[in-house]
Amino acid sequence: MEFMISSLSTSLDQELLNKINGKTKPLGSLGMLEKIAFQIGRIQESLSPEIKNPAVVVFAGDHGIADDGVSFYPKSVSYEMLYNYMQGGAAINVFSRQHNINFKVVDAGIDHDFDPSLNIINKKIAYGTKNFRFSPAMTKNQCLEGFRSGAEIIEGIHEEGCNFIAFGEKGIGNTSSAALILSLLADISLEECVGRGTGLDNNGVKSKFELLNEALHKYNGGNNPLDVLAQFGGFEVVMIAGAMLRAAELKMTMLIDGFIITSALLAASKINPKVLEYCLFAHKSNEQAHIKMLNYLKAEPILDIGMRLGEGTGAMVCYPIVKSAVQFINEMASFQEAGVSESEEVKTIS
Repeated sequence: MEFMISSLSTSLDQELLNKINGKTKPLGSLGMLEKIAFQIGRIQESLSPEIKNPAVVVFAGDHGIADDGVSFYPKSVSYEMLYNYMQGGAAINVFSRQHNINFKVVDAGIDHDFDPSLNIINKKIAYGTKNFRFSPAMTKNQCLEGFRSGAEIIEGIHEEGCNFIAFGEKGIGNTSSAALILSLLADISLEECVGRGTGLDNNGVKSKFELLNEALHKYNGGNNPLDVLAQFGGFEVVMIAGAMLRAAELKMTMLIDGFIITSALLAASKINPKVLEYCLFAHKSNEQAHIKMLNYLKAEPILDIGMRLGEGTGAMVCYPIVKSAVQFINEMASFQEAGVSESEEVKTIS
């Protein structure tokens, strides 16, 4: 499995910097917006970057480990939430509607059969993963199938004219998968990676850690990303990782959500590190290990507002900021256009 991702060209860097710094404002005064505009310009190799037909795709899958009580909610909430998505009642529906962003849902491996008339993309690999305390969550072939399916979904969205994508997830128990992925792929102690998830109290977190630690000590594999994903991942996580790699291959800008989505990106980056060049990081989740994951990836989150809902909601709340970055670089007057005297400061963006 190979994804041919190009490194971002630096050929327009100076022109992009000149355009950003030449706007009618003090140098650097738009802060993070200037960095965002610069990066999207780089990704698109354009001095006038655009966001075209933006989309958010929620991938859903059930987890065998959820049967052991690692979440505040039962596994059935996963499929019930998909019905809520189809009725437009979830937070991700509200925020994607607010910003007129194309919303899609993928059944990557929910333990439920949905009526084909529902607007759910059916890529079900199996009816949930196995409990990784006792066996690998999935086979290597299922893992590879997930990567292929994620890539195919992105190809279809890209063919619809989309150049800007965000990812969401639904899967009770998936913070357990993310914690183990982080621990193994970033070599961080498991205790630092296990958090409250859907709202566990201190005793719940302790129990969750003990269950995951038991599973980790039974694992005889190494830190190869495909081995780690097959052992501890979720069908939604592997599908998102494949989608990310294909999106980078297609030179799409990705707006990365919280802990689960970043765990998929961490795995994807171990397969091809160039995928990171196409990413903007929406926010720092209130899940304790997310900041460790961001630090490991040397990522700078745009927002820190205490969110930990998942579903892609952090990315959607962040989207207007990204949109503002694109708007200013295209529409704000330059000193020359406005007839305003320009400072002679050195023009750089750190």
